Amino acid sequence: MKTLTRLSSVVLAAAISQAAFAQSAVVPQATAIIEPAKQENVLRAGTEIPLITREELTTKKKMLRVGQRIQMEVASSITSNGVVVIPGGTPVIGEITEVRNKGMWGKSGYIGARVVSMRLGDRTVRMSGSFDDKGVTGTAGVVAAVAFVPVVGFFTTGTSAMIPMGGAVKAFLDEDIAFRAQAPAQP
Repeated sequence: MKTLTRLSSVVLAAAISQAAFAQSAVVPQATAIIEPAKQENVLRAGTEIPLITREELTTKKKMLRVGQRIQMEVASSITSNGVVVIPGGTPVIGEITEVRNKGMWGKSGYIGARVVSMRLGDRTVRMSGSFDDKGVTGTAGVVAAVAFVPVVGFFTTGTSAMIPMGGAVKAFLDEDIAFRAQAPAQP
């Protein structure tokens, strides 16, 4: 009888563990495979956009300030799938990020700036990119002059930084631009 009781206990324990395993088993579910969007007419973020400045930027007159907005434009039309998406001349805004005026002891001027956005039709498109210019230091001249007349270094300065009007700037789209082709207007 003891054997039968033990056997029934073993069978009962096996049945309980089998039921517990069946309840805890995870039912496999379908998983998604991520694919790129099928839309063909998209100018993707990261696309390089050549720009030119519409104004001269210089530290010569000490007029530049950090945060000052500057005017630029798209240098040449950007096309995709045979469609002009961004026409040449499209206005672009930049911002001065750093200014250092030339100074005594051969210190040169410096201008740092970044591209902020582009106005495309009725939409503002985020952009990125930075550019800068540094004047020539007068350090060698200062060292030579100080060797002969120490006061001369005080009056010797470097050159001002300057980015000319029409200066080339490289920028990039920060967001995708979806578009559709439009038939040319009939005269």
